[in-house]
This record gives sequence, structure tokens and C-alpha cells, in this order.
Amino acid sequence: MISIINNFNMANVLIVGDLMLDRYLFGDTSRVSPEAPVPVVKVNKREDKPGGAGNVAINVVALGAKATLISVVGDDAAGDILEKELQAVGVTTDLVKAADYKTIVKERVLSQNQQLLRLDYEEALDADSWQLVFDKFEKALPAAGVVILSDYAKGILGSHSQKFIQAAKEKSIPVFVDPKHDDFSVYQQATLITPNFKEFTAAVGDCDGEQAIVDKGQALVKTYELDSLLVTRGAHGMTLIERNQPEFYLPARGCEVFDVTGAGDTVISTIATAYASGVAMIKAVEMGNAAAGIVIGKLGAATVSVGELHRALTSSHGQVSGVVDDATLSLLVHEAQVQGQRVVFTNGCFDVLHAMHVEYLALAKAQGDYLIVAVNDDASITALKGEGRPVNKLEHRMAVLAGLESVDWVIAFSDDTPCRLLETLKPDVLAKGGDYGLEGVVGADIVTQYGGEVVVLGGVADGVKSTAIIERMRKLNDN
Repeated sequence: MISIINNFNMANVLIVGDLMLDRYLFGDTSRVSPEAPVPVVKVNKREDKPGGAGNVAINVVALGAKATLISVVGDDAAGDILEKELQAVGVTTDLVKAADYKTIVKERVLSQNQQLLRLDYEEALDADSWQLVFDKFEKALPAAGVVILSDYAKGILGSHSQKFIQAAKEKSIPVFVDPKHDDFSVYQQATLITPNFKEFTAAVGDCDGEQAIVDKGQALVKTYELDSLLVTRGAHGMTLIERNQPEFYLPARGCEVFDVTGAGDTVISTIATAYASGVAMIKAVEMGNAAAGIVIGKLGAATVSVGELHRALTSSHGQVSGVVDDATLSLLVHEAQVQGQRVVFTNGCFDVLHAMHVEYLALAKAQGDYLIVAVNDDASITALKGEGRPVNKLEHRMAVLAGLESVDWVIAFSDDTPCRLLETLKPDVLAKGGDYGLEGVVGADIVTQYGGEVVVLGGVADGVKSTAIIERMRKLNDN
């Protein structure tokens, strides 16, 4: 994945959508107005930045890719500022300048890095302006590797989105959509749409839990013939649903949230750029998630550089170890594998950890770069071993395993077998201790079917099995 980042400069991204000027007024406040109970801000600095589709284009350029932006502005000072700012950072612009239209301006007042107020200046776009944009779009399509439709519900896209999508599909160009229209049918046959949770539930209704999101998302993908759907959920991470593929959940990247302005723009620009550079959708989404974790730690509509993204992707898996949940482990495994590292999986009860366990786990770790230990929960051990087992509770068994140098990640499972985890994680190696052949390893068929390796690491003497140790302890106690 990292080598692909260095090839982002080969990507050519065509962006169409609503363009606006984000204006920031910075100042100090030390008193309350005598006219009303509001702070008085003494403005000492003003910054103008392209917003909406403009921010998407700037994010694309920041990643080293080529960006062409088609949109509408007014024939006014704000429109001139937008064009100048975009071209200054390397965005190729092809703007419709409407004489009877005023450029949208969103003005924010900030003090001590806190936003106090936002003022929006906007008016309805002429009903025919979208057609002028579409004409420019058709001319620009042949040079594009991917299209982003940045819909901010200002009139360029919305109900007209199908025209843009179908024009791109006729040339086999993938289309990524950041939607604002409540009716997702206008985005039919898009390669990917990226609604946030509020936009998603506005289209499908309330969702009570992760499974409801997945079920309604899968129905949406099927109904509107989407290739993929990514629901961005802020602090709750992202859920990717691809046609005819299992869903994929990414936890939010841990960082202090400073400002979420423009985070959606960063996500879609990163995913589209990565996809245009040859990255598979699921890995492109991982990149988008990493970029989001960076940009929310910055003030205003910010961008992510190639260097920042590189550091986030290369360091993220090393920041998490020990006991993890399913969603986090899935992300960690994917990040390790895309960097060419081998992930080893083993499982067991580990009720009483002994010397042979330690030796066996060290041998398992030697089969690759990272070792996952999946541990039966208490109920499943009771079902397997009978009443009185386990001796040690799940959290205690997991804590001891996590403390071993050879073990990277520990996860619990409640099924009779670890097959579900193997199907989800697809580790490179399934390791098992014992004196039986490969045919006796539960899950071996799953691993070999997707091209993984199964390794049996020898037998364990009866005298050092957990069951034997527990039995001797019970006899001593009886005596």
C-alpha cells in the first residue's frame, strides 16, 4: 500500500460539485457586548479557503494527484478569490461564471481556536446552470481516471446526478459520490457513495445497532445497483458494504478531535485517489479512514499530505497490541498484510498457562510477523470440558496471554470453533499444537481454500496438559 502512495501522482481526478468560499475571521475576545449577552471579537486576521468541491480538489492535489474542478461561481470578488486560491495550489479549474449569481460564502468567527458563529451568504442557483457544468464535464471526461461528485445540495448535482454518473459509466470511469440528496436513487450505479450516518438514516430510516446498518446498507446497494457504500459514523468509525462481499468495519482512528470541518471531503478525495492509483476498494477505504484521523486534528477544512498519510499507515498497527475486539483486529490484520507481513492465528482454551504453552506460542510466532491468539470464552469451555471449567475466568486468561512477548493480539470467541474468525480475518498461517495430522485441525479447510498455510507444531506431553495439571491439583486438594 505504501508504494502505491508514491504513485498517486499518476492519478487524474475530475471533481464536479458545489463550490463555496470558506472565510475564517480570527480574533481575541475579552468582554461581553453591552448590547446583548454575546462576546465581542476583535478581528485581527482573515483567511479565505475554497470549500465544498474546492476542498475536495485541494485534498486531491495535496496527495500528489492531478485535480480538475468544474463548478459554478458568481462573477464577483468571492468567485475571483476562489479561482485564484485553487489555481495557486495546482488545481485545474473550469468554472462557469454566472453573472446573475453570487458566490456562496460561509463566514466563521473564531476566538482561541473555538468557532463562535457561522454566517452563510447564498442564493438559489439558476435552474439551467447545471447543464453548462455538464457540457464542460463531458469534454473533460476522456482524460479522467476517476470522477468525484461533491454534492452539497446547492443545485449543480442533486436530481441531475444520474446524468453525470451515466456519462462516466459509458466511458468505464468510476464515480465516487459524497451525497446530500435524501433520495439515493439519483446516485444509482455509482461506484461508491459516502453518506455520513445522518444522511444514511435520512434515506433508510432509523438504525438500531450495527446489524441494522449492514442490513439496510446491503438493501440500498442492491436496490440502486451500487458497487459500494461507505457509511461514515464519526467517533463510531466507518462501515463499508460492497456488493456480494462481507461488510467491513473500521474503528475511528484515535486522536483528539479538534475540528471535523471538511473531514468528509478528505475521506472521499483520499479513497478516490487511491482507487485511481490501483488500490482495491477495501484498502482505499482504510487509507480514507487514516486520512480522516489526521485531518480532524487540524483547524478548519484542512488537507493531508503524502508524508502524513504514509506515517499514519506505517505506524498504526504498532500502536495497538494485547486484547482487542473484532473490529479493531480486522483493521490491524489488513494493515499488516498490505505491508507484506505474515499474520499467524492460533486458538485454544489456555485455562492454566504452562511452560509448553509458552514454548508452543513462541514457535507459532516464528511462523510469521504477528501472532493472534483466539481464546474460548467461559461458556464455550464449559460446553467442551464440563462443569468446573474453566478454572480461570476469560479476562484473566486473556490478560496473561497478552503479557507474553510472542503474542501480539488476543481476542475472545464464543462459537464452538474459530471458523467465523478465520473466514473474517483470513490469516496467512493457521498454527495448531498437537499430535494429529492436518485433517484434524479445525478450520484447515477454510485457510487452505483462500491460499493460507496450516502448520502443526508437534505434540504436548500428557504430563503438562492443562487438564492433567488441574487433575493433579484437585487430587492434592482432596488429600
